[in-house]
Amino acid sequence: MKKSSTATTTMSLPTSPTISAHTITGSKISLSSTKTATSGRSSRSSMQSPQKKKKSDLELETILEKAKFYTSLCLGTTAILSVFAFLFLIPFVVDPAISTIIADYDPVPVTCVVIDHVYAEGIRNCSWSSCREGCTSSLTKLHSTYRCHQLYVNYTRIPYSEWEKNPQELDKVQWDVSYTKFLINSEGCGYPPTTNCSVFARQYGYSHIGEPFPCYYSRAYPEVVIGRYSWENNLYHLVLSLIIPNVLFAISIGVLSYWYCPCCDKACNKSSRVYAEKFPSKEEIVNCMNCKPEKTLSLSNF
Repeated sequence: MKKSSTATTTMSLPTSPTISAHTITGSKISLSSTKTATSGRSSRSSMQSPQKKKKSDLELETILEKAKFYTSLCLGTTAILSVFAFLFLIPFVVDPAISTIIADYDPVPVTCVVIDHVYAEGIRNCSWSSCREGCTSSLTKLHSTYRCHQLYVNYTRIPYSEWEKNPQELDKVQWDVSYTKFLINSEGCGYPPTTNCSVFARQYGYSHIGEPFPCYYSRAYPEVVIGRYSWENNLYHLVLSLIIPNVLFAISIGVLSYWYCPCCDKACNKSSRVYAEKFPSKEEIVNCMNCKPEKTLSLSNF
């Protein structure tokens, strides 16, 4: 009976687990597959990184080329427009400003009095006009040859500020120039809304005849008298009309020539050693002497 109990106990004990050869080989295969997968992914990522860089570089190059194209287009248009603007400003701003400077008007206003106002119509009656709306030939034909206001004044060189403080009787004043033409400005013309000949005639003519007012006379041509003058404004408009178009034209042409002209590119990238480039440098001489000592005598001349 005891033997049977021992036999049963030995049969009931749990058996120790055993690792089979198939499981070991399977684990080795899985490890090798994971290693190959990770290595393949790293190689793919390393291959894709330079391709991405190349694509980004190409995109940057295309963006820069587009920006250069549009900037060159804008510069070309600004150059053309600056030329036309300068040609447009010559008769309207530059020429009147230069003529005003040549006339040498007195900046201190003197005292003037309108003694006659003539309103005429027709080509024969309008040989000149105190005010014209438009300085070109086509506009002056419409405004000066068919309708015109002709104002004649006397002026004295007494400053108008002193006249206001101590007014005098007009009959007792010794006029420096009598019965001379009176113009709205140095050219006698202008453009609306700054120039309105009907308003100008009402301001100085009609019921205002015989009333003193400030005016400006020319020191170079004493017979010329105008109603509007400012040295600062004249010089300001002259400088702007000369500088702005020319500077824009120079900048645009300079940039375009630097980009597209091969001669300018060579001149800009040219080194200062023009004649020295024909001869070898010191480093080249030393390298040549180290390589071939027999040429030391020939190279020592340099």
